Formats: sequence, structure tokens, C-alpha cells
Amino acid sequence: MGTQTLDVCRKHPDKLRVTALSVHSSCDLAVRAAREFGASHVYVSDEGHAHDASLEGLPRGCELRVGGRSLEEVAWLDDVDVVVNALVGFAGIRLGHESLRAHKILTYANKESLVVGGDLLMPLAQPGRLLPIDSEHSAIYQCLVGERRCDVHKVWLTCSGGPFFGMGRDELAKVTAADALKHPTWSMGPKITIDSATLMNKGLEVLEAHHLFDVDVDDVNVLVHRQSTIHSMVEFSDGVVKAQLGPSDMRIPIQYALSYPERWETPSDRVEYRDLPDLSFSRPDEGAFGCLGLARRAGRAGGTLPCVMNAANEVANLAFRRDECGFLDIERVVREVMDAASVQPVQSVEQLEEVDRASRASAHRVLEGLR
Repeated sequence: MGTQTLDVCRKHPDKLRVTALSVHSSCDLAVRAAREFGASHVYVSDEGHAHDASLEGLPRGCELRVGGRSLEEVAWLDDVDVVVNALVGFAGIRLGHESLRAHKILTYANKESLVVGGDLLMPLAQPGRLLPIDSEHSAIYQCLVGERRCDVHKVWLTCSGGPFFGMGRDELAKVTAADALKHPTWSMGPKITIDSATLMNKGLEVLEAHHLFDVDVDDVNVLVHRQSTIHSMVEFSDGVVKAQLGPSDMRIPIQYALSYPERWETPSDRVEYRDLPDLSFSRPDEGAFGCLGLARRAGRAGGTLPCVMNAANEVANLAFRRDECGFLDIERVVREVMDAASVQPVQSVEQLEEVDRASRASAHRVLEGLR
């Protein structure tokens, strides 16, 4: 997501200036980007790379900061107007929270921060200053421009179906991480790709839409659309449905968030709609892919249960990628951790961090019991 954001900046140097860059450990990439775009701040979250030799190549005057918590400082820099939060998982919540507190425009692909902390973040979000980069939520946002929220009947959240579309649980029990990482449409990081295979990613997006657009969890319908041409739809009270269509290219929702309310020249090839195959739609199989139902359950309960669910999923997702558990064990771990959780109202980021830590520990215990 970060490199695609830089692609958009590269295409529009007259409109966008890169002030700060962050990486976890990819110091070579940070140095190359800082030199190309003239960034004045670079953040490396992995303290083990504080003395990476490549960092000596940072441009003169570029300030280097190391450590995860230092990244929150980017939100308060005077020369930052827009923060692109593309961190993966719960780790992105503090940057999102601080960006909104600092009255920056927050464009985000860190859906977990809204899933876990929507009760904290949404009250801080001023109109037009919290813009989604996820293709589905960007589509919904665009469909709602000029519309009254009270006229929304339901949201149709489209889904590619992932690499295991049509499989039953007997087949899913045998799939490997290598199989799951072969997404049919999108090129994403490994964590999100596995979430897409389990449909947990779509469950997280249901909760994200619930918070972002103030719609009930059960009014967000998931629709399998294998062609990934319709990115999502909104149905209104009079029966009219608006859909947003376009290429399967994440640079388009990124650019829309950065250009809003304007529209800039496309960074992608255009679609020749006369040559498209037929578009198809179907229901997700929640019996085979139980993570989607678990996410809905967490969203209905609210409070800290989405935090519990997300933490357990992050642990189980990583364990599967490391061949430490099976594909269906991801769902099992999440369910058992949720079943054992005590749900409280969301009060603070610090509270969510403690819930996250405790839930991760619980997930590790469940995994130990599976071995």
C-alpha cells in the first residue's frame, strides 16, 4: 500500500509532497524513497534496525526516528496535512488516533483500527477528514457523496471469494499457507491475503463499514463477485442501487482519498466494459468460512469483543503462515478466545492495548493445546 501511494505521488508531483515516510525494517526502501521524494522525516519502527548501514544514505537534513511509538509523532508535524495509515493490524491504532486528535486528514487502509477502536476514533472524525483507502469502503464512500445517510437501506460489500471459493470444510482442512497466499485478484501483504482466504478480511470490513457509515452490522451484506469489477454498492430506501466500478488497482482508491473532493487523471489503465465477461454474484458460504460469522458476532456485541477477535485472529493467522496450525484452526482459535472473553465498553486506547495483550496470550494457549 505504501509503495502504491508513492506511485500516486510520483504521478502528481505538482499536487502532493512527501514529508514523512515510515517502514518497519525496510531501510533500503526508506532511503531510496526519501532521496527520490525529498522527505524530511523517516521513521523505522523496528529498533533492531536503528543502526542499519543503509540509513547513512538518507538525504542531508532528513531526521531519522526509531521505535514504534515515535511514529505517532508524525501526526503532530506542522508540515503534515494528510496521514496515510497503511499499517497492518492493531499496531496502527495509535497513529490513527493521534492523527484525528491532531486534526489531520486521515486516509487509512488500517481497517483493524476502526474494527477495534471505532468507538474512540469516529467521535474524533470531522466531516471529510477520515477517508477510506480500502477499495470497498472507498466505493461506498463515493456512492454516498451527495446522498442523505437516512436514505440508506443497506450496503452491499463485494468480495472476490478468495482462492478457496466453492470449497467445503473437508477440502479446507487440507490447504496450506502457500495455497492461501495465491489470491485470484489482488496483490496484498501476507496477513491480509490469509484473512481474505478465511473471509475474516471481509468480516473486518463489515465492522469497518458499520463504524464508518453508521449502519447496523446486519445491514452490511457481503456479496461474492468473482470479477472484482464492482467494488461495492449502496441500496437506498426507494430501491435504487448505486455501484462503483473500476479497475482492480489500489492506486485508484488511494488517489481518490488524497484528491478528495477533486478527481485527478487516473493512475491506471481504463476498463473496456464492452469486452468484460459476464458479471456474477453469489452468497458467501459462512458454513465453510466461519470467520465471517465470528466477525458479525463481535460487531453485534460491540465493546471490547472486536478487539478480542482481532487479536486472536492476528495470532492464528501468523501461526498458519508459519505452518504451526491448520487453516480451519484459525477459526477455532478465534472462536475459543471469544467464548472465554469478558466484554467491556471501550474506554481508551490503553484499555484496548491491554485487551489486545491478554487476548493474544489466550490465543497462544489455545494454539498450544492444538499441538
